Amino acid sequence: MKRIYHILILLMLVSAGNQITAQTKQLSLNDFFKDGTFRSKGVYGIRSMNDGEHYTVLENRGKKIVKYSYKTGQAVATLLDLETIEGNDKVKYISDYQFNADESRLLISTNITPIYRRSFTADYYIFDFKNKELNPLSENGKQRLATFSPDGLRIAFMRDNNLFIYDIRFKTERQITFDGKYNHIINGAPDWVYEEEFAFNRAFEWAPDGSAIAFIRFDESQVKEFPMNMFEGQASAIKENEVYPSVYSYKYPKAGEANSTVSVHVYDIQDKTTLKMDIGEETDLYIPRIRWTQDPKKLAIIRLNRLQNKMEVLLANARTGVSNVLYREENKYYIDESNFDNLFFTADGQHFIITSEKSGYMHLYLYDMTGHEKKAITSGPYDIADFYGYDPVRKTYYYSSYEESPLEKYVYAIDSKGKKKKLTPEKGWNEVNFSKNYNYYINTVSDAENPPVIRLYNAKVKPVRVLEDNQQLQEVIQNYAISPKEFIQIPAADGKTMLNAWIMKPVNFDPNKAYPLLITQYSGPNSQQVKNSWGGINWLHYLTQEGYIVACIDPRGTAARGEEFRKCTYMQLGKLESDDMIAAAKWLAEKPYIDSKKVGIWGWSYGGFMSSLCIMKGNDVFSTAIAIAPVTHYKFYDSIYTERYMRTPQENEKGYNENAPLNWAGQLKGNLLLCHGTADDNVHVQNTYELAERLVQAGKQFDMGIYTNRNHSIYGGNTSLQLYTKFVNFLNKNLK
Repeated sequence: MKRIYHILILLMLVSAGNQITAQTKQLSLNDFFKDGTFRSKGVYGIRSMNDGEHYTVLENRGKKIVKYSYKTGQAVATLLDLETIEGNDKVKYISDYQFNADESRLLISTNITPIYRRSFTADYYIFDFKNKELNPLSENGKQRLATFSPDGLRIAFMRDNNLFIYDIRFKTERQITFDGKYNHIINGAPDWVYEEEFAFNRAFEWAPDGSAIAFIRFDESQVKEFPMNMFEGQASAIKENEVYPSVYSYKYPKAGEANSTVSVHVYDIQDKTTLKMDIGEETDLYIPRIRWTQDPKKLAIIRLNRLQNKMEVLLANARTGVSNVLYREENKYYIDESNFDNLFFTADGQHFIITSEKSGYMHLYLYDMTGHEKKAITSGPYDIADFYGYDPVRKTYYYSSYEESPLEKYVYAIDSKGKKKKLTPEKGWNEVNFSKNYNYYINTVSDAENPPVIRLYNAKVKPVRVLEDNQQLQEVIQNYAISPKEFIQIPAADGKTMLNAWIMKPVNFDPNKAYPLLITQYSGPNSQQVKNSWGGINWLHYLTQEGYIVACIDPRGTAARGEEFRKCTYMQLGKLESDDMIAAAKWLAEKPYIDSKKVGIWGWSYGGFMSSLCIMKGNDVFSTAIAIAPVTHYKFYDSIYTERYMRTPQENEKGYNENAPLNWAGQLKGNLLLCHGTADDNVHVQNTYELAERLVQAGKQFDMGIYTNRNHSIYGGNTSLQLYTKFVNFLNKNLK
C-alpha cells in the first residue's frame, strides 16, 4: 500500500511539473488579501424540508431562499425574494433563517453585529407565507438567538442578558427573566469562556412539545474583569475615542481563577413559573450542555467537574427539579469537549447515543434510559469524527471517521446489525448534509490539490447532481505555477513515533540547490493541519514562488490518531510539541536541498506559542520565527481550555513554567517577529507585552507589530494585506 501511495505522489509531482512549464502568471499577496482571486464557491444556507424530498438554499447574496428537489437537484420554487416583498425597505439581505414546525413561517436574521467568536446581536424578522408579510420580531432593540418553539407558535430570544418569549398568534412579547445584567448575570447564553471553549452560543432549549424552556443561568459577578483600551482607529473608526480611548471590560476567568457560578432552570409556559433544577451542591463545576429527552418532563444536564476528567449526564424532572445520574464517565486525562454535542436521545424514548474514548479511540455507544450500555455502535483502532444522526426507519446510524487514514475523512452508515456502508466514494476530505428522512445527502469533498466539489447523492450512493464543482476556480489555477503538497512522515523526538507532514517545494525546484525552509504549524491539542483537504491557494504558495520550501507538521498531541497520541501532552503543553518540531526541523535540515542555516517557523495563537518557544528552545536549529497572537505563559489564558490540558497553575506549577516562552526569553539568538491585536479578547495582548519586556530586559533584539483595535484574527480594512506583507518582508530580510 505504501508503495502505491508513493507512486501516486510521484505521478502527481510529474503532472504538476509538466503543468508548471506552461504556466506564466505570478502570484501576489493582493490575490489573497485584496482581490479574492482564489476564492472557492459553495452552497449556502442548506436546510432540509420536512418531507425529506426538498431542500432550500440561500442565493443571490442572501436575497433569495430557493426550494430544490432532492430527486432532480432542480429548483422548484422561490420561497422568499426580498426584492419582491411589498413595502420591504429594512431587510437588505438574509444572514440566516429557520422554518417553523409546519413550514408556514420563516424566521430570518439580518444586520448582524458580532460580539465574540460565536455570539452576535441581530434584527430578526418573521415572514408569513400565507399573507406574504415580513414583520420584525421585536421593536424594542436588537435580539439574540431567536428560536421557534417546536410547535411553531412562539419564539424565544435574548436581549440584554434576559430571556423573552414572543407569541406569534397574539403578537405579544413576554419577558421571563429579569436579573440579567452586563458583567453580572446572563440568562440563556454562555459567558465568554463557555462560548469559546465549549463551542456553543445558545444556552436555552425548548421542551419537545413547546411547553417549557430550560436555560442555564451564569452568575459571573465573582469573575475578574479584563480591560482593553479601544482607540479611534480607522477601519472602522470609533469617533468618540478620537482624543481619549475608551475601556472595554469583560469577564475573563484565567487559569486557576474564579469561574461563573452556573445553575439550570425550567420556565413553564402555561404556569409562568421558573423552577431550579438540582445539579448538586458543588458550585465550582461546568454545565457545558442541556438537552431535552423525548419526554417533555425529563431534561438531561451534562455536569462536568472543574478538572474536566469526570462527566455525568443528569436526568432532571422538569416538574420537580429532582435529578439522578443517568450516565457517568471518568478519564485519566480529560473528557474531550466534542462528546457534549454527540448526546442524542432516540425517537422511541428508550435509548440514548453518546461518544466516548473509553476504548482508546472515539466511538459511538448505545445506552438504554436506565444508563446501561446496550452496545458499541462503532469500534476499531480509529477515531470517529462526526455523528450525523440516527434513522429509526432504517435503524441506521450515520457518522464520519478517520478509519482509512488520519489524513482523510469519509462518511458511513452502519445498521443495527453492524453492517456498514461507505457513503462518500471520492477520495479526500468529506462533509455531508442529510435530508430529514436520510433518503438523500449533499456531500462536499476536496483534496489537497482540488477545491471543493458539492454533489447531491441518493441513499443508494448514486450521484443525482453536481451543485458546485468550482470549475471556474480550477481554470484560474491552471494559469499559475502552483507547487503541490507532498505528504510525508517525519520521526518525532522520541525516535519511534512517525509524524504526519507535508512539504511544498519551490516552483522549478532544483535538487542541487539549498533553499530556505519555513515551517508552518498550529500544533494545539486535537488540532489537525496535515490532511488531504483543500486548504486554498494562499500566501504559503506565494513563498514557494519566491524560492522557499514550506513544510507543515502535526506533532504529538494533535488529532485523528487515537487518545494516547492526542493526550500525551497532558500536564505539559508545549514540551512534546516543541521537541517534535525541533526534531522535525533537524530532520528536514539534513536534506541536501535545504539550507540548514535558514530554517524558520511561524504560527498563530497556539502556533504563535509554539513558534516563539521553538526559536528559543531550539536556538541551534531555528534562525527566524514569526509569532502571531501567541500565548506566552498559560497563566494568562482562560480557565476551561488551560485547565483541561494542564490543571491549575497551583496544581501544576512546573508544567506551566517549564514550557512558557516568557521563561525562555534569555535563550533567543535568532530573529523574532511578534504581532498582536490590542483588542484580542481571546489571547490578550498582555501575552506579547510581557514577552517583549522579558526580551528587552534580557538584552534581546526583536521586531514587533501592534494592531490597534484588532481582535484575535487581526483583520479589517487594509490590515491583512499589510500584515502578510510584513511577514514576507521579514522572511526575505532574515531567512532568504
